[in-house]
Amino acid sequence: MCGIAGRVNFKSEAPIESSLIGRMCDLIAHRGPDGDGSWVDGFVGFGHRRLAIIDLSPAGRQPMSTASGDVWITFNGEIYNFQELRLELESKGHHFRTRTDTEVLLAAYQEYGVACLSKLRGMFAFALWDRPRRRLFIARDRLGKKPLHYFVDKDGIAFASEPKAFLADPAFQPRPSMEAIAEYLTYQYVPSPLSAFEGVAKLPPAHYLVVEDGKVQVERYWKLSYRQKAALSEDDACEGLIEKLREAVRLRLISDVPLGAFLSGGIDSTIVVGVMSQLTSAPVKTFSIGFEGDAAYDETAYARMAAERFKTEHTEFRVAPSALDLIDTLIWHHDGPFGDSSAVPTYIVSKLAREHVTVVLTGDGGDEVFAGYRRFAAALISERLPSPAIHAARVLSSALPASRHDRTWWASARRFVQAAADPVDLRVTRWMASFFDDLDALLQPEFRARVAPLDKLAYLAREQDRMRGLSTLSRLLHANFVSYLPDDLLVKTDRCTMANSLEARSPFLDRELIEFVARLPDDLKLRGQHTKVILREAFADLLPPAINRRGKMGFGVPVGAWFRGQLRDYVRDLLLAPNARYRDMLSGSFVENLVNDHLSGKRHVGPQLWTLICFEEWLRLLPAWTSPSAQAVPALR
Repeated sequence: MCGIAGRVNFKSEAPIESSLIGRMCDLIAHRGPDGDGSWVDGFVGFGHRRLAIIDLSPAGRQPMSTASGDVWITFNGEIYNFQELRLELESKGHHFRTRTDTEVLLAAYQEYGVACLSKLRGMFAFALWDRPRRRLFIARDRLGKKPLHYFVDKDGIAFASEPKAFLADPAFQPRPSMEAIAEYLTYQYVPSPLSAFEGVAKLPPAHYLVVEDGKVQVERYWKLSYRQKAALSEDDACEGLIEKLREAVRLRLISDVPLGAFLSGGIDSTIVVGVMSQLTSAPVKTFSIGFEGDAAYDETAYARMAAERFKTEHTEFRVAPSALDLIDTLIWHHDGPFGDSSAVPTYIVSKLAREHVTVVLTGDGGDEVFAGYRRFAAALISERLPSPAIHAARVLSSALPASRHDRTWWASARRFVQAAADPVDLRVTRWMASFFDDLDALLQPEFRARVAPLDKLAYLAREQDRMRGLSTLSRLLHANFVSYLPDDLLVKTDRCTMANSLEARSPFLDRELIEFVARLPDDLKLRGQHTKVILREAFADLLPPAINRRGKMGFGVPVGAWFRGQLRDYVRDLLLAPNARYRDMLSGSFVENLVNDHLSGKRHVGPQLWTLICFEEWLRLLPAWTSPSAQAVPALR
């Protein structure tokens, strides 16, 4: 697991300075504290920061080349099937000097070219320079577990794991993307291929980029399909799932450094830890986090229950409102505003775990693969409700006072009925959005005109052909896989773990497992309000009954309660300040009403306030980020 950066001046062929590559890598040094390397050849420059996981010897240093020096690579990630692939390549005459998956990836490209991507099982982002073909080949894994950003200018193309690396490049002009700001305020994150910076693009998951003959071409190389359903009995489906998940966990236990797991006390992480305990002889090291002041957000009792069940070496940490001192750090590591408040505990539990291990397995992806979110069940229920009932419930919910808390049944029911009559894509987007119907009122008229038209479903536009004709549940799962999963959940996990030089691995997002589950009938994933049907059944022997019976809780933070308590003055001082930076783009009166309504208890808008707080803090940090001394900004950590 590492950080990569580089530049190829394919247009001007201006020579690259090795000092530039070094400065770019310094800005992402947290991704690889175990070593650094660079390689420059005329107008091509690659850099690398190493977090040593497999083959800790100097032989694993990058950038790495083939024996001939014809092909060079800088690589971030893990190829879990590299040992199997190595045997295949050896049978074709390839010889290896190291035990690394990096060298296997180089040989796979030599043997199969761009088609080598079909052979890879893992998480990855890499850049490869093919000297004889004068070809730059950049690729990202199927689900987007590992990040990759790039920008094109008059000289050529620059790329990096994180956009902050571009701050070291004099050719980069860091300006906020107005389009990305509007998207962020809607979803709490910036959808691909946008980034917070104008001109910087995310390479979408399951895509590769090739620069050859002066042309930049981006192509998709893999698509998850929900169309063809497997004709399996429930028993056979359980057996197949057990086999797939055990194999996915086994592959992710390959490591030359200490390894553990995040344990939330939910179904997904409990199963992962349970399978780990079956496959290892030593106790699994587990880590969990809880919250002070609001029991509705605290899962530590369930985490301890699972830890006792599997006799793990368990470490627990509790988060207080002071954890919000991390806001600047989180914004720096996310390269812009990031409105998912669960980044706070994710960062803290990552820091805690790094004191003991270098690699953790997580339960990420369980909800995406097995339909674990309540909004999936709600979407199916709302389709069966008659229109008069929806209308009556909407009128009633509007007339009654809002909840002071966002985790009560009444708060959930209110959100449900307010969107129940919408088409399915609109319905679920509205449930997930930070600002939706009120987005126009939030934006200043001049800013709204700059980003018009505002299409709140634009993030799904390129997927419509592939979702057409799918069942409602499959459509929801597909939409989630191409939006929330790669642009929120996986961004959060990658940035918060790598900020602490910790590698996270996600067995539930194994390619073979997700392709297997995608082909299973809908009712093996969701029956009424019973979620993760096949997962609960297949691993019932591992799940303590109290955990198996639990509904989805989520890894949220009680920011709403904190904002009314210890952080009340902070919220007012930041968002109600006459000189607040957001006022150039957003309506000051709208934000003031939002703050006052929340603090008075009139309604609960904690998540929306968090979205605005991260936005305002980002605007305040930007001058330091974009100054000539930007290299000093990591001191914020």
